[in-house]
Amino acid sequence: MIKLQTTTDQNEIEALFFALGEKQRRNIFFTLMEGDKTVKQLAEPMGITLTGLGQHIKILEEAKLVRTQKIGRERICTINPEGLATMEQFAKLHRNLWSSRFSALRKIVEPH
Repeated sequence: MIKLQTTTDQNEIEALFFALGEKQRRNIFFTLMEGDKTVKQLAEPMGITLTGLGQHIKILEEAKLVRTQKIGRERICTINPEGLATMEQFAKLHRNLWSSRFSALRKIVEPH
């Protein structure tokens, strides 16, 4: 079994998968990858209330995938690079693990 460095790492990964495990939050995340949007700009095409969107944004913020900033009367949402780094770290860890396991299997299976 793979062990992440710390409990904090494990909590961040769990928050990340929880956040992206829901379709509307994934849609919000992918929309923000195209560029910053206001909460209202995100809510209108999705057909959800500002309150409902706010709850999704809060979960994405807790997973460090999204940041918000209040400018005047609007709240601007943007991708948070910190969450992307966590995703990248997780993917790299698992890619290295599976690569080494497949290499070991290849040595057993392939004739010499």
